Amino acid sequence: MKHLNKIASAFCAAALGMLALTSCEGGELYNVDAPDWISAKVDSIKKANTPEELVGMMDDYYPIGETDFSAPFWTLGKTYVVPAGTKWNAEFTLTVNPDNKYYKNFYIVLNSADMGTEYGVIRFDNDPSKNSEWGSHIDRSLVVANFGNSSGTDDIDPSVQNMNGKITLTVERQDGGIYINFTNGTLSKSYIQNTPFPDAATAGQDICCRIGVEGSFVQFLTTNVEPIGGCTSKEDKQPVSMLLKNVPSEIQQGIALEEAMKNVSAIVTYEQDVIKEVTADQLVFNSIPDIADPGKKTLVVMYAKTTNGAAANKPIMASAEFEVIPPADKMTSLVLKSAPKRTTYYYYNSEAVSDVEGRTLVFDREGLELTATYEGGYTTAYNLDSLEYTAIKAQTGVQTVTMTAKNGKTVSVDLNIAESALKYHEMAEEDLGSEDCSTPWWSVFTKDVKVPAGETYQIDFTNFSSTISNWNNFVLILRNANLQEYAVLRADCFGWGAGYDGNTDLKVGVAPANWDEWRLAMNGAEVSLYITNCNNGTADVQAVIKGTDDTTYKLYYLNIKAVEPGDLNFSFTCDGSYLVF
Repeated sequence: MKHLNKIASAFCAAALGMLALTSCEGGELYNVDAPDWISAKVDSIKKANTPEELVGMMDDYYPIGETDFSAPFWTLGKTYVVPAGTKWNAEFTLTVNPDNKYYKNFYIVLNSADMGTEYGVIRFDNDPSKNSEWGSHIDRSLVVANFGNSSGTDDIDPSVQNMNGKITLTVERQDGGIYINFTNGTLSKSYIQNTPFPDAATAGQDICCRIGVEGSFVQFLTTNVEPIGGCTSKEDKQPVSMLLKNVPSEIQQGIALEEAMKNVSAIVTYEQDVIKEVTADQLVFNSIPDIADPGKKTLVVMYAKTTNGAAANKPIMASAEFEVIPPADKMTSLVLKSAPKRTTYYYYNSEAVSDVEGRTLVFDREGLELTATYEGGYTTAYNLDSLEYTAIKAQTGVQTVTMTAKNGKTVSVDLNIAESALKYHEMAEEDLGSEDCSTPWWSVFTKDVKVPAGETYQIDFTNFSSTISNWNNFVLILRNANLQEYAVLRADCFGWGAGYDGNTDLKVGVAPANWDEWRLAMNGAEVSLYITNCNNGTADVQAVIKGTDDTTYKLYYLNIKAVEPGDLNFSFTCDGSYLVF
């Protein structure tokens, strides 16, 4: 689950190209009472960007992420245990995503010895207005760097390309403190803390470290600490198995197999559990039976190379199913075989969506089946993703959804659109979190409340905030009874989850014009929040927020997907905030 924890304090980034590193205050990083080893680190940083002297390095050659930059957040490498009084050095190459999103680089995750406590996360980018570091035990004022990143509302910053190259990582623990440094020989970022993490350094316990990526690629190279599970040698390795990706469910009759499968790739596992993705030009494709005629086929794929590209001792194979479909102009009929499971949808309009124009609902295709017949009598289920659908307006009445195939043939179904019933829900809890707004992320929760299909629940509460960061306010969780999350939604127009990420139908409210004013206004704000179970596999969340500045702020998340209508539950959590129901 992707989550962005609170940033402990403001950080003033040093300008790109600085020759010396200073603290946020512009003076000395640490006072004269700092331990000698801390002072030595500060002195070395001020003198030059000199990589650590690497001793006792071992090959540990494996990838983290995907070469096509598709790795999601929290794609993690091996676990390296760093005991008190020791130093971990590692080397790896970083390739940053060409889309220039400031956060798509790498980060280090710091955990307790038993992995039960996450101390925090430190990422290579350095933007004081963003989330370059987070965690309840991370003090951002202890970060120093010789560069800064700056990104606008689109999160784009071309200077992140300067992060590419060979990275030297150092994690050193002495006298209860910790020193972390990333450098590629040009850019350098350090975190220097002379106090221990709770339950770790003071008790002499180990700290577990992992490197992670999001939308980037890391090729790990060497380490002086053997990871849990052991190192991976760089020697040539034989392929063991593979998993196919992007195999089309159907191809058009008359297209060559190699052309139809040009976007297929394979995740190959080699000896020592080395994993690498290979492209279609390195694979051999066969179809059983031949693709000349329409029908169901088995794709057989062979790969026969080692990690270094030499001929393998023994090829490996994988298979997948696909279908050959006649050309669209050969279709003679398209008929409705099975109607959608649900044909009554619900919506609710609060003041939060009063300015939303052209609001639409999502068509629920569960249970829908169409049958296509082609010249020669071949009949098959039609691919629903190949259809164009007319929009469903958020207005009461019967609406007809027309589905149009590539050849222009259409099928229609009628839906009943109704306004949701509104019910005020009184929470079982009187409040949530600590009154001083010190509650750490993901530590307290209200009991789950189920929202029946077609209904809207209104919850009123007062939101108190530490006002440190945008996310230090209420957080709403939508999930099923087994705690599988549909979405996690913050008060600052940000969220994540199965029904949020990659959802092209999702509509999110416009961010406040001035975040500084909004943060202050949220401390004591009166919130009316509305949760609608739309009965079409989606949910809506709306909030009308009366700020302490007498401004009404409107928040909404419309068309959250992946929702089972019979199993929609919500719960609140806090992050540096306090809620009174």
